Amino acid sequence: MFEDLIYVLTKYDAWLWQGFLLTLQLLVVSVVFGTLLAIPLAIARVSKLIWVQALPFAFIYVFRGTPLIAQLFMMYYGCGQLIASIDGIQDHWSWTYLRDPYWYCLLTFVLNTAAYMAEIMRGGIQNVPNGEIEAARACGMAPATIYRRIIFPRMWQIIWPAYTNDVIFTLKATSLASTVTMMELTGAARKIVARTALPYEAFISAGVIYLIIVYVLTFGFKGIEKHLRRNEKRKENKSLPAKAGGHI
Repeated sequence: MFEDLIYVLTKYDAWLWQGFLLTLQLLVVSVVFGTLLAIPLAIARVSKLIWVQALPFAFIYVFRGTPLIAQLFMMYYGCGQLIASIDGIQDHWSWTYLRDPYWYCLLTFVLNTAAYMAEIMRGGIQNVPNGEIEAARACGMAPATIYRRIIFPRMWQIIWPAYTNDVIFTLKATSLASTVTMMELTGAARKIVARTALPYEAFISAGVIYLIIVYVLTFGFKGIEKHLRRNEKRKENKSLPAKAGGHI
């Protein structure tokens, strides 16, 4: 088995490398754009106006309440077939992109990630100490300034562990792209199995690469978490003299 594993790693290293790069690309783009989309969704979810909450709530409910693979199939086979049935679309320049499963996978992962992250951010915003918000309002800060200087920094400190877990979840979710012919890491492993009939060696190779990615992500996010906690402790230490002076 060890010899077969070495054979897979040396003979099909190019396939694994390409799958690794595609997996990272799907992960980074999904997390970045999913986070950007989640911010306005989370803000809308904490609004006191029902009509403002309604659409984000429906979006989050649908994407969190249905399996990701079902969303991927609906996007690729459902929307893809509808687009393909449009008259003249296959002669249009956009068909080069519209027929590529990459864009359907990416859109599905971005929307799914946004739904989960929006709910995490909603919880973080609601757990920001109300006294800090009231103090900012008393100082005459505008709502946008309060979010930028008070709510968002505190929110990230609160949600960072959950945010890290969601990023790792998104990494593992990218493996579903192989079900719609994408040759990311899991797709590359399946292709190697079809070529060599060595399932254990192929998927062990892919699994080790996934573990390495998770380790790097965890290490990096832990460093960011320590930085966020350090900033929080500095703010607390700065407030101690003022509080002590108030008791004298």
